[in-house]
Amino acid sequence: MPRTDVNRFAEMEMFARVVERGGFSAAARASNVSASAVSKLVARLEARLGTRLVHRTTRRFQLTPEGQAFYERAVAILADLGEAERSAGAGERPAGRVRLNSSASYISHILAPLLPRFLALYPEIELDIVQTDLVVDLLTERTDIAIRAGPMPNSALMARKLGSTRMMIVAAPCWIERHDLPRTIEDLERQDRLGFGYARAVKGWPLRTVEGEDTVLPTVGRVRMSDGEGIRRLALAGVGPARLAAFTIRDDIAEGRLVPILEDANPGDEEAFHAVFIGQSASLPARARALLDFLAEQGQVA
Repeated sequence: MPRTDVNRFAEMEMFARVVERGGFSAAARASNVSASAVSKLVARLEARLGTRLVHRTTRRFQLTPEGQAFYERAVAILADLGEAERSAGAGERPAGRVRLNSSASYISHILAPLLPRFLALYPEIELDIVQTDLVVDLLTERTDIAIRAGPMPNSALMARKLGSTRMMIVAAPCWIERHDLPRTIEDLERQDRLGFGYARAVKGWPLRTVEGEDTVLPTVGRVRMSDGEGIRRLALAGVGPARLAAFTIRDDIAEGRLVPILEDANPGDEEAFHAVFIGQSASLPARARALLDFLAEQGQVA
């Protein structure tokens, strides 16, 4: 059992200040205490931990590997403590840090244009945005909200729907000039097609034959990528045709940068988007609930 008379958070805070200020004297000046008091505190901390945290010389201050590891953990713990105090003290006032995980496509075409409005509405909220198309574990990644595309699997996660969007096959005019415009499914099947570099719920490109039968064209090609926005950029560069969400390419089509392909064979399937989180929305911290409600109201895809 740790001694109850040891203020471990104060020790962590002072040790972090020593590291960030580059030495005992600078940390002492910042804390309005003597350098000897700071040195003794770090010495007591080392004695309690049973390891050396810093190498001391007259001219140099250097962390040991153990000191570096302790500093990194201490900073994380102090940040969590600060956020806990801000959340508790704020009550229902949205304040503090929200960690959001989202795809590059949603960030680029939906979230980014809305962020100035959200930040103006909630000046005490800070955002950590992690960009990836991969499905992450919200607990492991310490994520408050994740934006996910596709059908929602059965899980303990809760979700708010953010709309749905048509899927379309498109190619750049420069690619069409080199390969001609595919007019049948067979024409497209003979071409390299841009695809994702990870498994997706829909394995291939759903299409409808002239006889009205549904089929799936496998995604095969020499180039794959890990996110939809990256695939869009490859399509714009003429690397190959791609099947993309309509909300990400609507402007490209309107301005002639991309051309729809085989719209007669498009079955009209849509990809749904959800904001997912752990627990009931009513139990979310005010800061996370503010972002969730804002996205549900203004962050819809179509």
